[in-house]
Amino acid sequence: MNQPLAERLRPKSLNDYLGQQHLIGPQGPIRLAIENDLLPSMIFWGPPGVGKTTLANIISNQLDRPFYTLSAINSGVKDVREVIKKAESNGLFTGGVSPVLFIDEIHRFSKSQQDSLLGAVEKGVVTLIGATTENPSFEVISALLSRCQVYILEHHSKEELESLLQKAMIEDSIIRKKKITLRETEALIKLSGGDARKLLNNFELVVNSIGGDKVEVTNDKVQQHVQKNLAMYDKSGEQHYDIVSAFIKSIRGSDPNAAVYYLARMIEGGEDPKFIARRLVISASEDIGLANPTALVMANGCFEAVKNIGYPECRIPLSQCTIYLATSPKSNSAYKAINQALETVRQTGDVPIPLHLRNAPTKLMTDLGYGKDYSYSHAGAGNFIHQEFFPKELSGTKFYEPGTNKREQSIAELLKELWKGKY
Repeated sequence: MNQPLAERLRPKSLNDYLGQQHLIGPQGPIRLAIENDLLPSMIFWGPPGVGKTTLANIISNQLDRPFYTLSAINSGVKDVREVIKKAESNGLFTGGVSPVLFIDEIHRFSKSQQDSLLGAVEKGVVTLIGATTENPSFEVISALLSRCQVYILEHHSKEELESLLQKAMIEDSIIRKKKITLRETEALIKLSGGDARKLLNNFELVVNSIGGDKVEVTNDKVQQHVQKNLAMYDKSGEQHYDIVSAFIKSIRGSDPNAAVYYLARMIEGGEDPKFIARRLVISASEDIGLANPTALVMANGCFEAVKNIGYPECRIPLSQCTIYLATSPKSNSAYKAINQALETVRQTGDVPIPLHLRNAPTKLMTDLGYGKDYSYSHAGAGNFIHQEFFPKELSGTKFYEPGTNKREQSIAELLKELWKGKY
């Protein structure tokens, strides 16, 4: 049986590796670590199909180190200890060079499994490379996290994915036997979601489904053949992000029935309930926010309940929270405000803080004018005194735009009254 196209095209060196130039470019930290043979333990965090496993293999090959692989899905503490024992033995024969231990989906390791790695990582018995699709701040214990560098791998760009399709038609010995005309790529790229593995496997599926030696690939043909072959739910693979995306968009769109349906799809597929609960917490702030601040309280309560009780009972608070968020008034004003503020900070840099807002813990600072002319807001009528809080370069900037919901309209009226036309 032939390997999937994505596996056949898996790159063997950094020069063949697609994307992630912030990590493997000329000044990228991973390239520099390889060139200097000073490889730290690392955790690769990113969505499926962006090259986490491939990059780990390339690193091991280029440094000519022994390479051990464990999957967190089917490995336990015993497996970890066996690998560490082998690594200790091999390390002696390789002049003390640490073998690479790659753990796929490290976020699925329990605390005790992660604890079993600590000594070997700290002593350099192994150089750990963990791969995760989940935020390691939540899923990796702090003791292990502090011993690793965390590198974020990003979705592939449209240009990178198009170049990958061209590479497949030129370099793959099976694909290039056919005369393929790639009329349109939009559907392939859209369905891939930035996942190179998904892109290539969908491309191969379409080519094989059309059949014959001459194949014309169009958006319609991609939709026709790929939609028929979508998996029901794979929590570790392709539909993991598709279904949670539909779940969140249903909440955002105020459709509790669709939202509960996608929730049921995830539960039935064995999705980690904490993964679902975290998405609800994010949605409560991003999509509901100040229109109903209680939504965040509800979502955090749901997250705690999920951690405390687990399946099957936690399906009930998950459902309760999902319906509550879906039926809440919506606002993304806080989400937009912080994004705009971050962009302004990136563009303007470290603008000096106004002197009257600065702290003055020493006499010298007081003499320099730190804190001078600051007015204590609570001393004013209604606990408010009109004064400038922005650096002068940004005076009058607005990040927060109140939504049209009832609660934020009352906030808008308050701001207008206090700031006399500024809002």
